[in-house]
Amino acid sequence: MDDQTQQSQSPSLPAKRIDLVQAQREADDLARTAQTIPYDVASVRKGMLPKDVIEKLKQIEKLSKRLRSELNP
Repeated sequence: MDDQTQQSQSPSLPAKRIDLVQAQREADDLARTAQTIPYDVASVRKGMLPKDVIEKLKQIEKLSKRLRSELNP
């Protein structure tokens, strides 16, 4: 058999391996950050904008996108 035939018969490996430990850490971080948002929104309703709420929302979006791309082949 030549090299080309062997390559076409080899089982294909996933192009990207998922780092499950890292994904779990990111999911935990996402959950922790998201839990603080209701309190922050309640503060906004009282007329106080917590200085880090916008940054928290950006972090949630970033983690969510990263997790989605890692878990979706």
